[in-house]
Amino acid sequence: MKKRYDFSRGKRGPVMPPAPNKTRITIRLDTDVIAWFRDQVNRAGGGNYQSVINEALRGHIQRQSAPLEDTLRRVIREELRKTG
Repeated sequence: MKKRYDFSRGKRGPVMPPAPNKTRITIRLDTDVIAWFRDQVNRAGGGNYQSVINEALRGHIQRQSAPLEDTLRRVIREELRKTG
């Protein structure tokens, strides 16, 4: 290692700029939730567990905004599959 480094042209902030349409936040999730998502990514052969969490949240939002009729049809189909 050098005894002295030159930081005169250094810049503050992250090394890489954030991806477009992404917002950096701090969130606290339960350890078992994070472990489950990481395990899913590992079983799938790798990837980014944060992207999987993002997909799960997006799916939840879409289901919440679906018309009641669509939700009822989905639930009835799922129940019929279980009995048949």
